[in-house]
Amino acid sequence: MRAIGLPVFSLGSLPTGPLAVEERPADALASARMGEWVVDSGDVVFGDDDGVVFVPGRHIEDLLLLAEGIRDKERRQAERTRGGETLRSQLGFATFLANRAENPELSFREHIRRVGGAVEE
Repeated sequence: MRAIGLPVFSLGSLPTGPLAVEERPADALASARMGEWVVDSGDVVFGDDDGVVFVPGRHIEDLLLLAEGIRDKERRQAERTRGGETLRSQLGFATFLANRAENPELSFREHIRRVGGAVEE
């Protein structure tokens, strides 16, 4: 999510747990260190089976607006699919393949950004 301007911290799996016994910091009950990040009561944590994401509280409104935009774009794509237009067609996959043949460096991510199909932007 950094690519879209929100400072979101994601760790994924951290199976090792603590690696050493250390003296408890003075602010141990007010904040927690997760990898290189410090999380405190002003932050919001979202989690699921894949891990957690920490978001500074001052950015929650921006994140929720972004999530609504993603939801709305995915719903429009799903509605068009239900109407018979494949996602391949919506995203111009044939055009991507033709352009990729001429420019092997072109990524699908770059292509869908160009055609407005990227849901997270």
